[in-house]
Amino acid sequence: MFAAERRQLILEMVRANGAVSLRELARVVQTSEVTVRRDVRALEAEGLLDRRHGGAVLPGGFTRESGFPQKSHLATAEKTAIADLAASFVEEGEAIVVGAGTTTQELARRLARVPGLTVVTNSLLVAQALAHANRVEVVMTGGTLRGSNYALVGSGAEQSLHGLRVSRAFLSGSGLTAERGLSTSNMLSASVDRALVQAAAEVVVLADHTKLGTDTMFQTVPTDLITRLVTDEPPAHDDRAATELQALADQGVQIAVAGAPGGSAGAGGPGGDAVPARQQRRDVPLPGPRRQVPGAGSGLRSATMLGEQSPGAERARVADLRRR
Repeated sequence: MFAAERRQLILEMVRANGAVSLRELARVVQTSEVTVRRDVRALEAEGLLDRRHGGAVLPGGFTRESGFPQKSHLATAEKTAIADLAASFVEEGEAIVVGAGTTTQELARRLARVPGLTVVTNSLLVAQALAHANRVEVVMTGGTLRGSNYALVGSGAEQSLHGLRVSRAFLSGSGLTAERGLSTSNMLSASVDRALVQAAAEVVVLADHTKLGTDTMFQTVPTDLITRLVTDEPPAHDDRAATELQALADQGVQIAVAGAPGGSAGAGGPGGDAVPARQQRRDVPLPGPRRQVPGAGSGLRSATMLGEQSPGAERARVADLRRR
């Protein structure tokens, strides 16, 4: 197939589905992902589509949100690595909230072995992943079912979160920038995510590198309320992701990179399980005190405070990601 034929077929697939993964495009046009990535870049340069989340989407930064079937096939390896690492931050006996999303669904599958855990969620997929975990209590919000991502949204979901206090919130989204923080493409989902944030003393964002530098319509978590970002190692050529990581760290976000070389060996996972070597974590300590989420209970663990390393040392560690 000639390049022009491949690109026409890629464009037709994106227009028909709204979002298509590079892997699926490569399968359909019967070529490598490297070649497809080159084709997608050429089409993006012509303004015919945008590169997003390990795939291609309709052009425009504020287009309609991709459905669950499309999202579930995008950046799957990265989501798995992020979920493995994020699970290592959950402790026995904690009460947490977990928002909707394909990455948080992966996290939920790994939380089933944490004894004494209580998980509050508005996601049917998260609840399903924990349904047979006899040592985990699952509490679901009320609300109206949003079928595109199997999440409960609306005033019923938000009201059921009033008065709730937990130690951490684990959230995903459509985009993350240092300027606006975490954002999503749907107003109802954004409103529920903000309610989840208000219930937690710490906020942990799960976002693969393709979401870094992407801004979508509705803000869910401003940067100054994000305690930690769990992400994957950006490719060496991805300057946008590396620059955004630097900017996030400069604003006080603690960064943990899944699969980064030189991570802390033997970092413990939930229930004492070791984090696999390829998922060893690299933390960038906060350069200054973090503001606690308004209304967080005094008896809960407060947001992470100043690490022992200087801000200069921290910036040097994040800059190392750019060189990789």
